[in-house]
Amino acid sequence: MSKPGKQNDKIYIEDLKFYYGKVKALDIGNLKLHAHNITALIGPSGCGKSTFLRLLNRMNDLIDDTRVEGKVYIDGKDIYSNGLDVVSLRKNVGMVFQNPNPFPKSIFDNIAYGPRVHGLKDKNKLREIVEESLKQAALWEEVKDRLFKPALGLSGGQQQRLCIARVLAVQPDIILMDEPTSALDPIATLRIEELVQDLKKDYTIVIVTHNLSQAARVSDYTAFFLHGEIVECGTTDDIFTNPREEKTEDYITGRFG
Repeated sequence: MSKPGKQNDKIYIEDLKFYYGKVKALDIGNLKLHAHNITALIGPSGCGKSTFLRLLNRMNDLIDDTRVEGKVYIDGKDIYSNGLDVVSLRKNVGMVFQNPNPFPKSIFDNIAYGPRVHGLKDKNKLREIVEESLKQAALWEEVKDRLFKPALGLSGGQQQRLCIARVLAVQPDIILMDEPTSALDPIATLRIEELVQDLKKDYTIVIVTHNLSQAARVSDYTAFFLHGEIVECGTTDDIFTNPREEKTEDYITGRFG
């Protein structure tokens, strides 16, 4: 089934509703997310940002008694259609979480894990993927001499870049980031922000952040969530300098949230 919307709409949301049991947690309507752009999701705690993010790779399927209505198109395919390969979807739509979560393995084995799970056994190819993924994540020069040392020995910022490299190793098209810098110090945060900016050349990125300054710095588009709905979505410049909705202006100026 081909998707509605423009050709460059990497993700197209159509009349999306999400329920925890009988409680409606999200009511989105229609939303377009463009390829090779960074879209920031902002809003107060509990407004549905992370729930929405997890809908994009069906992570909410792992929660009991939940239900989705509407359509989520990625590259023209409804990811909630019957028979869709969820494993393949999650390979294509990678996720980086709030707290760095490296496996208790070596740096090398963390990066090689995904390709191995998907059937790659060629050692030379694995080495190439590990090196390239670490270079993309701006971590290679820092770890190239200790690839077989425990990943848990890295600093927090390095661990988060390792987790980004682990996502990149399976060659996704889309990267979801759920507050990827909230547990990091300012210097490590800056490194991640610079990395995210660099990655958008090759990937479509959706990032949840509570840090409005971060959203303004790194994103091309911003969507403001409130009470499970999107109040306003537009270019980041417009949202932060000329919002259409009073609620948006109240939030970004600190009147609530």
